[in-house]
Amino acid sequence: MSDLIPNFVVIIPARYASTRLPGKALVDIAGKPMVQRVYEQAKKSAAKQVIIATDDDRIHSLVQSFGGISCLTSKLHSSGTDRVQEAAKLLGFIDNQIIVNVQGDEPLIPPEAINQVAQDIILQDAQMATLAEVITEVKELRDPNIVKVVTDKRGYALYFSRGPIPWMRTNTSEEKPILPEHKEIHALKHRGIYAYRASLLNQYVTWPETGLEHIEKLEQLRALYHGIGIFIGISKLPIPPGVDTENDLHRVFEVISRNFE
Repeated sequence: MSDLIPNFVVIIPARYASTRLPGKALVDIAGKPMVQRVYEQAKKSAAKQVIIATDDDRIHSLVQSFGGISCLTSKLHSSGTDRVQEAAKLLGFIDNQIIVNVQGDEPLIPPEAINQVAQDIILQDAQMATLAEVITEVKELRDPNIVKVVTDKRGYALYFSRGPIPWMRTNTSEEKPILPEHKEIHALKHRGIYAYRASLLNQYVTWPETGLEHIEKLEQLRALYHGIGIFIGISKLPIPPGVDTENDLHRVFEVISRNFE
């Protein structure tokens, strides 16, 4: 696969002041801080470089202590995308540089997923790419914390929503979220890993927040509003959820303790 992804970097945005779990980047998970767990997973990918973009001296110092690369960015950013863009600018990346944004709270991110989204943006010659998985339970379709996406025939996003899309008006089944008259149409849950070209990031940060983005609290809707095609790859491997709460932290701790140590 690495021959098909000759040149991409990973930037991991990691702020300290998380709303639901303050300081979570530094939370210990089976002997290592979470941000180090994410970094080590990203290093297993085919990326030529992995950088942590942070707004906090404690995180910056920690990354340096375990031999990682860290870039200090502004504390004023409202999103991880803004932080990634600043890091890319500070590091002097050229416009065509492919950057994969791996969230700083995903210590179980499969390296293969990182490679896949980087491969997709190259093979599709897209400006932006991300991954999704087929939803298999109705409760996921109805969960506003799980972002759904629908695509066109080429695999590009038509819309992302926290609501259940597509809405199955004629489906009364509570078993599987599939339109019964269209077996090939599945509900998809979005996974928050992105690949973009640096030039798109530089454009993105000049655009103000859009109404749809504000309502849904989904920053990728800003790109769609401005006509940017977002290619949706179906993830070849399940991508475990990230860490937003104490319960998530316990779940990840159990997985890492059982499988990684």
